[in-house]
Amino acid sequence: MIEEKHDLRFVPATEKDGLKLSAKDVAYYNAQGYVQPFDVFAASEIAELRAYINQLMSDLGPDGAYGVNCYQARLSGLWDIATDPRILDHVQDIIGPDILCWATAILSKKPHDPKAVPWHQDASFWALSPARTVTVWLAIDDADEENSAMRFIPGTHNQGAMEVQVTGGEAVFHKQTANAEALGEPFTNVLRAGQMSMHADMLVHGSQANRSDRRRCGLTLRYCPPSVRITDAAWATGVEAILCRGQAGDWKTHPRPDNNDITLTQSPHVVGNN
Repeated sequence: MIEEKHDLRFVPATEKDGLKLSAKDVAYYNAQGYVQPFDVFAASEIAELRAYINQLMSDLGPDGAYGVNCYQARLSGLWDIATDPRILDHVQDIIGPDILCWATAILSKKPHDPKAVPWHQDASFWALSPARTVTVWLAIDDADEENSAMRFIPGTHNQGAMEVQVTGGEAVFHKQTANAEALGEPFTNVLRAGQMSMHADMLVHGSQANRSDRRRCGLTLRYCPPSVRITDAAWATGVEAILCRGQAGDWKTHPRPDNNDITLTQSPHVVGNN
C-alpha cells in the first residue's frame, strides 16, 4: 500500500447531522479546521483513565511525559480507549464509518515545564496521503490558557503545506511554521478533563510553555479512513494500526493485545508531540 504521491489538500466532510455532530458542527470543522468541546468521559471515568495514564508514565521512567507514543496496538488499555464508541461516534461524523487508529501519544506538561511546542502542521511531517487524519485530543487534566492548552490558528488547514523554519529556545522539536504570527489570531483549546476536541491534520497548532502550578496532560488519538495510504516503506515499519470500526481496506491491522504492561514492550514509532 505504499504510494509516492503526497496529497495535502483538505477535503470537507459532508455537512449533515450525524451520530454526535450536527451539520453546524461539521460546517465549523470544515471552515476552521477544528471543533470542540465534546463531553465523553464522566468524572469517575476520567479519574480511572488518569490513574492509568499516570501509571504508564511512571513505569516508563524519566521519558514518561513525552515518551508514551504509538502503543495502541501493544497495550490493551490504550486499545480500549482508542476504540471507545463514544469517541468513534464523533470521528465517524468527520471521516466516515471505516476508522483506523494509526497513532496515539500521551502529552504531559508538568508544572513549570519550559518546553513549548512550536507552530506546525502535522501532516506535512507524516508519510501519509491523502491528508485525511483527524486528531482527537482527549483532556486527561483540565486544560486552559494558564496551564498551556493547545492552540489552533483557525482556517490554516486548507492552505497547503506552509514554509518552515528552525525554532530556537526550549522546544519539543526544532521546526516550526514560518511567520505563523501573520496567519491569524490563535484559539485556545480549553477543555475540561473528560472532554475532547478534533482537528484536521494540516491545521497549524502548537502550545506554549506551562508556566502554571498545574499539570496539563492529554491523550492524542490519530484516526483516518482506509483511503489514506502510507507513502514511505521505511516509515511504514513503525506504524501499527488498529481497526476501530468498519473495514480496513489494504491496511495491515493488529488485534487487541493481551499485554497492558508498558515495561514488557516498547513503542514501534515516534511521530511527534503537541
